[in-house]
Amino acid sequence: MSITVRAARSVVTAAALVAALGFGAVAPAGADPLIGNPDTPIGETSGGDATEGDTPMGSQIAKHEGVSAERARSLTDPVPADAETRAAVAGIDVSGHQGNVNWQAQWNAGKRFAYVKATEGTGYKNPYFAQQYNGSYNIGMIRGSYHFALPNKSSGAVQANYFVNNGGGWSRDGRTLPGALDIEYNPYGATCYGLSQQGMVNWIRDFSNTYKNRTGRYPMIYTSTSWWSQCTGNLGDFSSTNPLWVARYAASVGTLPHKWGFYTIWQYSETPIDQNSFNGAHDRLVALANG
Repeated sequence: MSITVRAARSVVTAAALVAALGFGAVAPAGADPLIGNPDTPIGETSGGDATEGDTPMGSQIAKHEGVSAERARSLTDPVPADAETRAAVAGIDVSGHQGNVNWQAQWNAGKRFAYVKATEGTGYKNPYFAQQYNGSYNIGMIRGSYHFALPNKSSGAVQANYFVNNGGGWSRDGRTLPGALDIEYNPYGATCYGLSQQGMVNWIRDFSNTYKNRTGRYPMIYTSTSWWSQCTGNLGDFSSTNPLWVARYAASVGTLPHKWGFYTIWQYSETPIDQNSFNGAHDRLVALANG
């Protein structure tokens, strides 16, 4: 068999696996299943503002911090060994880049919770939100929604309200997780969005308090330890109010951001779709949903 034929078969097999696992339409050749068509810049939407778009959760963390050798890109990236030794629940997060998700395939793969991107800044709403948010719920998962923060665009309060008004709410039904604030490297400019460290802490607190006032829950905070240290200077302590969702693509979760003594969710891989582990048994996930 020629090298060309073998390579072609490998591409077909990988694409088929991506489709079988329920990641929407198969991306074109050369595309990353996480961020979609490489010919479309991250953040750009058809007819939309190229500085407020569909930036996938963690895409900037992978870009800036990389993926360690033990978390090498793989279509069958397993749960880390140290997560398997505890009671842990597997989940995923999705954005508009995944399109219509095959939730039955995800359920069959053992995923029991999902976070769905709802909004970014105040100029973007995920066009696949209804299919993803309702589809994960209907298959039996516990689901939540997240907002990609652009702190240089508007206040934390303005973005929290935009999030709540466009899919970021919460209800005490045992199946809906608190909304999550995705705060990470700026995909469109300066790493810390031009804010001082204290200014960033104030922005996050403004978002958090507004979300709490609107929904009765503090939002989950999604971030990486490196970004948090750089852009907040460890000046603010959110550990007693906001559950931590930490991103680190390695064999262990490593050092946590300032003052958090434990994580609630660990995003341990970004292929072929973001993979997450809840730090506890399923009944504790239900308890988190119930507040």
